[in-house]
Amino acid sequence: MNITPPKAPKRQTILEAHSDKRIDNYFWLNERDSPEVLAYLEAENAYFKQQTQHTQVLEEALFQEMKGRIKEDDQSVPYKYNGYWYFSRFEQGKEYPIYLRQRDEEGAREEVLFDVNQMAEGHKFYQFAEYSISPDNQWASFSVDTRGRRMYSLFIKNLKTGEILPTEIKNTDGGSCWANDSKTLFYTKIDPQTLRSYKVYRHQVGQTSPKDVLVFHEKDETFNTGIFKSKSEQYLIIESDSTLSTESRFLDASIPEGDFKIFQPRQRGLEYDIAHYGEYFYVLNNADGATNFKLDKTPITHTELEHWSEVLPHREDTRLEEVDIFKEYLVVTERSQGLSQLRIIRWDGTKDMYLPFDNETYTASTGLNLDFDTHWLRYIYNSMTTPYSIIDYNMLTAEQQVRKEQL
Repeated sequence: MNITPPKAPKRQTILEAHSDKRIDNYFWLNERDSPEVLAYLEAENAYFKQQTQHTQVLEEALFQEMKGRIKEDDQSVPYKYNGYWYFSRFEQGKEYPIYLRQRDEEGAREEVLFDVNQMAEGHKFYQFAEYSISPDNQWASFSVDTRGRRMYSLFIKNLKTGEILPTEIKNTDGGSCWANDSKTLFYTKIDPQTLRSYKVYRHQVGQTSPKDVLVFHEKDETFNTGIFKSKSEQYLIIESDSTLSTESRFLDASIPEGDFKIFQPRQRGLEYDIAHYGEYFYVLNNADGATNFKLDKTPITHTELEHWSEVLPHREDTRLEEVDIFKEYLVVTERSQGLSQLRIIRWDGTKDMYLPFDNETYTASTGLNLDFDTHWLRYIYNSMTTPYSIIDYNMLTAEQQVRKEQL
């Protein structure tokens, strides 16, 4: 039996903004949970299923072929953070990863942080977004989406007892970061209609969500906002971004109930990213016509634009894309003639070199480098003759270790 193609009825809705009126005949379809909207979507799916029924055998064959090329029992490359090695693992026949850690000492056992396969049981859709570990290694904040709208609920887990606290913080962007007291958590909420991240809150472990304190509200609808912690672990940074402008605020991570200070007020056309080291913030920015960006530094006590001083100048033929700060090294990702280059500079001035790559065409980027006090730089490399590879490079000895290849 052939199904008649479903046709959504027109229902005129007049939308008005900036003295301009617009007619939308299908605005009613925005009601995602309306029984009528759900019935219409089910009719669309049924019609699609009937019209593509003749391709089901091919679809299954393609699925099995693609699945056969994926290593089901795979494990990520461990990364070190605050005395532990963190990694994830997929097991044969299971759909979701298992997140683990192991203390950085001989004979330490593996600890299961999250078995997403168990957590996803009973859900039609389940996405485990990300997690953040408290400085004392005893708490983990984590976020999940069970609806598929990128509206994440945030939870906190006691890593000593395995208990997940009853408080659920809804409508977040999925990210979170801890203050240095290991009791205060910061997170960002999103607008449930537009999904714009716009409010940053402070939460105390053990309290209910309604008691959380709003610390920043991004009211400009052209900006998104979020919060992260500096690699040095000394500052909490709120960053607001639009297409052409940036504005950051910062707070000593040891004083979580303090007030965030504006780093540099937003100016149209001024984009900047900040990183902390010692007595300075390092600022990757496009001020003064630096279309390819330059790197400046400024004292933590005077962060406004007029106090910025040059570290790496603007170059017409090279774009500065990213900086990664280590205790003894500054690593800069540059792009020249279409290719990325990784530049390693010692703070004491005794070394300034580029990682040597042995192909004319390739892709390269820094990997996950959370450890501040290390000589090892993790980077990702791929070329016509080299498979996608995760490589550790010793910036002191020039030793290289290929940690993983994706064949």
